[in-house]
Amino acid sequence: MFIQTEPTPNPATLKFIPGKPVLGDGTADYRTRDEADESPLAQRLFDIDGVKGVFLGTDFISVTKGDTEWQHLKPAILGAIMEHFMSGSPVLASESANDAAGGNYDPKDEETVLTIKELLETRVRPAVAQDGGDITFNGFREGIVYLHMRGACAGCPSSTATLRHGIENLLKHFCPDVQEVQAV
Repeated sequence: MFIQTEPTPNPATLKFIPGKPVLGDGTADYRTRDEADESPLAQRLFDIDGVKGVFLGTDFISVTKGDTEWQHLKPAILGAIMEHFMSGSPVLASESANDAAGGNYDPKDEETVLTIKELLETRVRPAVAQDGGDITFNGFREGIVYLHMRGACAGCPSSTATLRHGIENLLKHFCPDVQEVQAV
């Protein structure tokens, strides 16, 4: 098994591509070992000293580190991923990802929210997945779109610029009701 690695815009996160499907649908984001109780793969990665976050995508795994240097962590992470896939254990014990889109909005804004969700799904999420992360809809109130940054996007130094210059401009262009985009 050959596992590729790619840097992400977040220097604390590396993207690991095992060449096999990770999650069939959706994504799963874990910031602690306790949150990862439904994922044997994420638990195995959290057992490595220095791992602070695990994000599972359709065909990749993003791992966020603490203060430990990558040259010390990377071999252990590659070994844990390989061991997991060789063991035949499931990536998730249950069949559900944890990326369900939020529904915090006024029902009168349903049309705008549907447009926002479609734009996020077709234009934004595929682009940020390339960088080892994800962005999900959390709500829409009084012209403000609330988005949840996940994986490599969470804590990334360039995420504010991505929100302001990329996503906000895109949403404003297609949805005149959108005035601002904020991370939650």
